[in-house]
Amino acid sequence: MERHLFPFVAVVDQEEMKLALILNVIDPSIGGVLIRGEKGTAKSTIVRSLADILPEIEVVEGCPFSCDPNDLKSLCPECQEKHRQGPLPRAKRKVKVVELPLSATEDRLVGSIDLSAALSKGERRFEPGLLALAHRGFLYVDEVNLLPDHLVDTLLDVAAMGVNYVEREGVSFTHAARFVLVGTMNPEEGELRPQLLDRFGLCVNVAGLKEPAKRVEILRRLEEFNRDPEGFKQKFARETEELVQKITAARAMLPEVKLSEEVLYAIAKKTITLGVDGHRADLTMAKCARAHAALAGRTEVSAEDLKVAEKLALPHRLRRRPFEEVANF
Repeated sequence: MERHLFPFVAVVDQEEMKLALILNVIDPSIGGVLIRGEKGTAKSTIVRSLADILPEIEVVEGCPFSCDPNDLKSLCPECQEKHRQGPLPRAKRKVKVVELPLSATEDRLVGSIDLSAALSKGERRFEPGLLALAHRGFLYVDEVNLLPDHLVDTLLDVAAMGVNYVEREGVSFTHAARFVLVGTMNPEEGELRPQLLDRFGLCVNVAGLKEPAKRVEILRRLEEFNRDPEGFKQKFARETEELVQKITAARAMLPEVKLSEEVLYAIAKKTITLGVDGHRADLTMAKCARAHAALAGRTEVSAEDLKVAEKLALPHRLRRRPFEEVANF
């Protein structure tokens, strides 16, 4: 059965959530997004609809690990062997959004032994997991605060190294695993472990819309989408294509965007004043500001870009004291 995704640009309002995701498409090294909010605020819908606006990447044709043919140092063992024999076959495909279910086993996440090959041919062959599928793409975890601890630990290790090391039944396998981690959660169901919380580059808090006109528009669009998904998608095709072109242009411009000494000191002073631990917040703010400037078509980071970066990159990193709320930006 064909699965129809609600168009990204057709989601009513929730502009901050959309922006945080778009900035990570422009610069995946920002470190992902945590989306916190009550049920029914389009969190899952908008993350899954990312597939609409993701760019194409070049991969080694037929490689289950989506190896980059231009990054020879990160090739998987099979692609290394192909490279020794001659030029690597190339293909283009869209960046993937891979979903990690809460019920997933560790073998499903990191990979395991290919049982069919073991039983039929007596071969010990590695079967790629979700981390292999998500390499150079997005790994999405719905209700990330409910993810079992052993999977959280695995994600933290792989996210830190960008490499997945697997030891299973006498088989050792290593492959690159660099992905943008996106999590959604309802705070009413429990908080997130601090170690994982800090791994999310940006954080957005969402709530249901209060304006009657916008709520009515949501109902109209959902009814139209359920009645004719393909026709509804075509209705927003032009707007989607314009956004894709804007993101593509921003990705191309990103290396040209400069951070002045004044901007760098402004970032450092802000994180020191707020008592943010470590240096990850400074790096994330800088990357976020550069991506926002590129999205706006600027080659210099402005005060506006810094304001956006501050709002998205800092609130979830502020120290909390008992009975004290996190400051609003």
